[in-house]
Amino acid sequence: MNGMNENPLDLLPEALLAASAVIGLLLGAWLPRHRQWMTGALATAACTAGIAAAAVAAAGPDTTAFGESFSVDPVTGAGRIIILAGTLLVLALAVGPLHAHPRETEFYVLLQLAALGALMLAGAQDLLLLAAGYLLASVPAYTLAGFRKDAAGTEAALKYYVVGAALGVVMLGGITVLLAAGRATMYPILRAELPMASTALVTTGTIALVSGVLFKAGGVPAHFWVPDTVQGSTAPVAAFLTTVPKIGALVALYRLAAVPLADTAIPWPGLVAVLSAASMTLGNLAAFFQRDVKRLLAYSTISQVGYLLMPVAVVGATGLDQRALLFYLAAYTVTNIGAFAVVCALPDAHTIEDYRGLARERPVLIASLVVCLLGLVGTPPTAVFLGKLQVFSAAFDGGYAWLAVLAAVNTVASLFYYLRWIAPTVSPRTHRHAATGPRTAAGVACVTATASLALGVLADPVLEVLATPLMP
Repeated sequence: MNGMNENPLDLLPEALLAASAVIGLLLGAWLPRHRQWMTGALATAACTAGIAAAAVAAAGPDTTAFGESFSVDPVTGAGRIIILAGTLLVLALAVGPLHAHPRETEFYVLLQLAALGALMLAGAQDLLLLAAGYLLASVPAYTLAGFRKDAAGTEAALKYYVVGAALGVVMLGGITVLLAAGRATMYPILRAELPMASTALVTTGTIALVSGVLFKAGGVPAHFWVPDTVQGSTAPVAAFLTTVPKIGALVALYRLAAVPLADTAIPWPGLVAVLSAASMTLGNLAAFFQRDVKRLLAYSTISQVGYLLMPVAVVGATGLDQRALLFYLAAYTVTNIGAFAVVCALPDAHTIEDYRGLARERPVLIASLVVCLLGLVGTPPTAVFLGKLQVFSAAFDGGYAWLAVLAAVNTVASLFYYLRWIAPTVSPRTHRHAATGPRTAAGVACVTATASLALGVLADPVLEVLATPLMP
């Protein structure tokens, strides 16, 4: 690790996204409505350049930026690439529905700001920066949830905001308690100070802090906003909310476990294991009889948080935790966005029954849906299959065999509700099929389904890169 580093280039991916958002907002104020797509093109360029910058930084030595408050290491690098790639896919999903929309520029700007907040969460190594990232990832997302300004969108935004504001206050309270206990907010100092502080104080602060981070991840017990917000939002926004902020939040949880909380006496592994078990089980049980496809995917994403929390529970107890989390995040991102891309491509198909008979009329699109849904289950050779193998292995190796067994049972159980969606697509059509949406959405569905298969087949070099240890 280097010493104090004030080089702004260390935050180049974040700077590119912030600059694109500001410039895009200014451009949107002057461009005619039919040319506001240029702000979307600028956002696409910023995300692409950010991925390249993140890859270059990841190949260099580990360092920190701005007084060790932001870490530039393999975990941050992987998080940056996954977040920006997910944002790129969502931008592609939004092209058709937003073309010549009166607030097209505002959408692209809000999306970039929310993604920027997720990037800050992924690299934060200071509790104050973590809180700033939380707010930046949340406030634009509240607006995105209610972007349509209809009754469903308003309800979605309101529920999202109320839960987020409440848990945000709790999170700030937890940061205050940890500041009192550790007399600092930077992770390396907290790692040295918290073991000597009151265990009750540290436990209280940690639980409050984790509750806010879990809100961004959409995990139990901070999951109540997910189904209503996802159902009431537009499909591109739903794809974003269930993917990009989750990446930043889970990477933030991993870093909290690996650095400031690593040597404390609090029962961190047991706490996270219980949250993991509750998320995967409650998410699956609630998804069993859902008929609305967006609501089904909402509960599915809650269950996925349970699997993603497994490597967080065994941080430091095994050498498999880091690569398991990062690979699963990458696999989940392409697969989940792929499923939502199919929803975007069929805007009038709201329920499972609306997909009846579409396998014959839209074979490529439905094939993409099947790959993505079976991928979320963890069917070989998809990327999530290898991701689940990694997290199960990490749990076993870290001494949580019971959690791995429960996760395996939940995986088998989840097959039921995914097949409930797939089965009608091959059944005879009994009514007029749903209208066709933008071609870009269908293209994204095909690309993500292919990426899920490719990442599953070519996983070895990716896993090798992701195994680089986290900086202390």
